[in-house]
Amino acid sequence: MFQLVECVPNFSEGNNQEVIDAISQAIAQTPGCMLLDVDAGPSTNRTVYTFVGQPECVVEGALSAARVAFRLIDMTRHQGEHPRMGALDVCPFIPVRGVSMDECVLCAQAFGQRLAEELDVPVYLYGEAARTASRRALPAIRAGEYEALPEKLKQAEWAPDFGPSTFVPSWGATTTGARKFLIAFNINLLSTKEQAHRIALNLREQGRGKDQPGRLKKVQGIGWYLDEKNLAQVSTNLLDFDVTALHTVYEETCREARELSLPVVGSQLVGLVPLKALLDTADFYCDKENLFILEEEHRIRLVVNRLGLDSLSPFNPKERIIEYLVPNRKPEQSLVNKSLSTFIGKVGARTAAPGGGSVAAAAAAMGAALASMVGLMTYGRRQFEHLDETMRRLIPPFHTAAARLTALVDADAEAFAAYLEAIKLPRNTPEEKDRRVTALQEGLKRAVSVPLELAETVTSLWPVLQELALYGNLTCRSDLQVAAKALETGVFGAYFNVLINLKDVTDVAFKGQVHQHVSSLLQEAKTQAALVLERLEARQE
Repeated sequence: MFQLVECVPNFSEGNNQEVIDAISQAIAQTPGCMLLDVDAGPSTNRTVYTFVGQPECVVEGALSAARVAFRLIDMTRHQGEHPRMGALDVCPFIPVRGVSMDECVLCAQAFGQRLAEELDVPVYLYGEAARTASRRALPAIRAGEYEALPEKLKQAEWAPDFGPSTFVPSWGATTTGARKFLIAFNINLLSTKEQAHRIALNLREQGRGKDQPGRLKKVQGIGWYLDEKNLAQVSTNLLDFDVTALHTVYEETCREARELSLPVVGSQLVGLVPLKALLDTADFYCDKENLFILEEEHRIRLVVNRLGLDSLSPFNPKERIIEYLVPNRKPEQSLVNKSLSTFIGKVGARTAAPGGGSVAAAAAAMGAALASMVGLMTYGRRQFEHLDETMRRLIPPFHTAAARLTALVDADAEAFAAYLEAIKLPRNTPEEKDRRVTALQEGLKRAVSVPLELAETVTSLWPVLQELALYGNLTCRSDLQVAAKALETGVFGAYFNVLINLKDVTDVAFKGQVHQHVSSLLQEAKTQAALVLERLEARQE
């Protein structure tokens, strides 16, 4: 697992392809930076770049892009639909993996200070990096936009966090900070700009002001018109999609549009989107329409269709979902990406990992997958039509568990590798010895947590497996028998891996609690697997 910070600089140029490409090149050529997406808007006259890398790398990438923009963008000639106050209008840093929000705040501070020193321009901090509450929200800092800057910079309360309190006409001002993942989501309307903005005012959290708040928490919004598409948009930013989801924004916009007798003609995601945001929306439409869709690819296709995400341009999930662009680990390091024969060869090699923990996870994953298969071999067949609703309920837990257990194959090997790294830490001074002991204990607890999660995941499957044993297609009897023993084997493996890692844990309370818990899970696995086999044997053809 490698550290990743996402940087999403927004530059005030969306028409001049030479400028757009020059900024892209500056980012892509910065060592350690991976440019993932470039989203240019002619009417907004703005381009959103998305790139990732380790913390120090993304700071350098953002600075490289800013230097190019300083040379090529002239704000005195800028016009566009999107609010803005600078050539590099905003540059947020977002934690993606193995990085805390505090570390992203440090990125923003380092970037802001260096940008101000190198280019002699005013820079403001916002979001989690803000030094005062009044500067946490980007719209508050950007109020009045570029045109208001000459007067704002004369006021003491608008002194920048970095750089001079002087107006730089060609640049304006830049805002940088740290925040959660923001989703830029626009809903298309065949309407006027004013009608779209009216809907935005009703929905966005800010509403029309303090006395007239909008309905949707953690949502910003305005209405604008795209001349090149000949339609209006309710343009929203979802500041926390766990609070207000994509489908909520879309459905509420549709409701508002119906009241105004306006047609909604799809939507648009700007930049990248987290996988969870789309899967949450898939869950919503599956529940709403009573749909039975298991495969992730199909669930995403459903969302693209229901939201009309491909209405303005093709929506390619492999190019727009951040997890698909930046996997949890490099493909060559992942055990589950290897062929079965290669995996078995690695297990049999003279190395400690992958070992019993990874094998236990693989066995349990195959057990869950077999149970899912039996359910699918029952569902949708005329002779078992009376069981369709039952199978729609029983299959998803196995499908979900198979994916989670598969991920634990790599997680177990990684936990062991982290413990080995802790063993190698120096111990020449008392401080180094203390750090090493702490790291070793943390490593052991992590090594315990992975097989424990395996056992807990399998335990959640026993009730549905018992029911599947009663109703599943009997031509798959042997598959269910193998599934039961594979799941039981997975728990056996988890039990022994927990015990061997608990041995050197010094936290007595933790040790006793986990030992008792995993022992009960093992006993449950023995009992439940035997019961599944008994039920299958008792069933008649």
